[in-house]
Parts: sequence; structure tokens; C-alpha cells
Amino acid sequence: MKTPAGKECPHFYGDYYRGRNVEECRLLKAQGLQWTRDLCFTCPVPEITRANSCQYMKLKVKIARPITAMFQRRVLVNAYCEKTKRDVPEPQVGCGECHAIPFNFEIKE
Repeated sequence: MKTPAGKECPHFYGDYYRGRNVEECRLLKAQGLQWTRDLCFTCPVPEITRANSCQYMKLKVKIARPITAMFQRRVLVNAYCEKTKRDVPEPQVGCGECHAIPFNFEIKE
């Protein structure tokens, strides 16, 4: 579903049926965090899920106010691979074990 920022996110839920206006981020809600609409504009989760759809990668999020972001609240993401049982340093790429880097093409003449 599209977030208020206009990005597709599998964790965003919006119910607008018959005048309702219920919006929530189920990823933040599952971890007991309070969601507001402004978090969607700087959230990296839609880009991560678009780049990497590994079924073993689980995302853990927290809300922080980094000093470099001029005190704006942001969603920070940590990824963990349940197959290899280790942290994933770059969630967009993955752990490197579950999905191998594309193979080299050989041209035979």
C-alpha cells in the first residue's frame, strides 16, 4: 500500500472505507513504537524491500533523532538474516549467502 510519502511499503496499512481514516505502520507497531505520518518521508524500509525481498531477512526498526538530521525523527533499520544467523550490514544487498551474486556470462564461440 502507498504511504503518505507516495512509496509502496508492505508494512503500511491504511483503512479509508466509508469515511474511516486509520493509518499505521505495522512494522513499528509490532515493536511497540509510535508511528506518525512524517516518519514515512525519511523511512528507508520501502527502498530496502524493493531492492531485497529475501524471506530470511528480518528488519528491526527504532526511532531516533540523529544530530546530523537537524533533530528530525527518523526510522533506523537493522537487518538480521535468520538463515545465516548474523547481522546484515547492508540490507539493500543482503547477507550474500541466501542469494548469490549474479554469475558471470561466458561467451562460447
